[in-house]
Amino acid sequence: MDKRRIALVPGDGIGPEITAATIEILEAAGFRPEWIYLEAGQPALDKGKAAMPQETLDAIREIGIALKGPTATPVGRGHPSANVALRKALDLFANVRPTRSLPGLKGFFQDIKIDLIIVRENTEDLYAGIEFQPHPDIAQAVKVITRPGCRRLCKYAFQLVREQGRKKLTAVHKANIMKLTDGMFLDEFYAMAKNYPDVRAEDIIVDNCCMQLVTHPEKFDVLVTENLYGDIVSDLCAGLVGGLGLAPGANIGEHCSVFEAVHGSAPDIAGKGIANPTALLFSALMMLRHIGEGATADKIGKAALRTFGEGKVLTGDMGGTATTKEFTAEVIRQMS
Repeated sequence: MDKRRIALVPGDGIGPEITAATIEILEAAGFRPEWIYLEAGQPALDKGKAAMPQETLDAIREIGIALKGPTATPVGRGHPSANVALRKALDLFANVRPTRSLPGLKGFFQDIKIDLIIVRENTEDLYAGIEFQPHPDIAQAVKVITRPGCRRLCKYAFQLVREQGRKKLTAVHKANIMKLTDGMFLDEFYAMAKNYPDVRAEDIIVDNCCMQLVTHPEKFDVLVTENLYGDIVSDLCAGLVGGLGLAPGANIGEHCSVFEAVHGSAPDIAGKGIANPTALLFSALMMLRHIGEGATADKIGKAALRTFGEGKVLTGDMGGTATTKEFTAEVIRQMS
């Protein structure tokens, strides 16, 4: 029987380091697919290619599943985002970002159990990248919201709530101001809610949502929202449970899916051997469950949680002094 193939995009900055650590843990747990290494980000740019090369897109489309490390995006200049190009080209319309409290990690909400999921639209909104400058003193961006895009996102979110045995879905919006665009999103949300009478559907304005998240995060279950709001809210939620270094993510499309760490490429610590691979590791666990390898995901996940709980071998961002290799070795040890 042929091995399952997984597209693997290490990215740049700390990407190759945390990718290597994640693969080591996965293979130690018995998951040994055929890894198809692909380029994106700086390695591709260094060869005169686009940040997200066409051959990488073609391979992911053909394979259907990818695990991706971070890639840097210049601010206000330089090449377009490889991540945005990936999501648009492969129509990865739903970005799924779970936020859960982890044992042993200190923070403002260490005594509150946080367990929520953000489902973010991934291809439209201001991130469509339609900008122009009609005058030297004026720059404009077009916010694109489509009814089919809202409909399929809301359907995915309601289905996720039902499949995971959750109870509530909250739409995050700014329809009091954006009456046509966000109004359309809200209309489609409540239209879809009629098909899921078992799910409690409610909505909240995005600024109030942010305030509620940093005062009573336990009130939320699953959030569904547009692209820009989702980017901001999901990073805020990561901060509630320890930071982006612990935040996994999945980009889901109808024909393929890409699982990635949502943090940046951290070039300032690249090559120092101190990067935390947890975000990419947890993204890989989402991938395993997506392809029916739930038992392996549970085995690794429990080992990681024991590592956090004991608190003896943690990287610097988690309050420890361990290197990437030491943390990786400890998770593998915990599996035994």
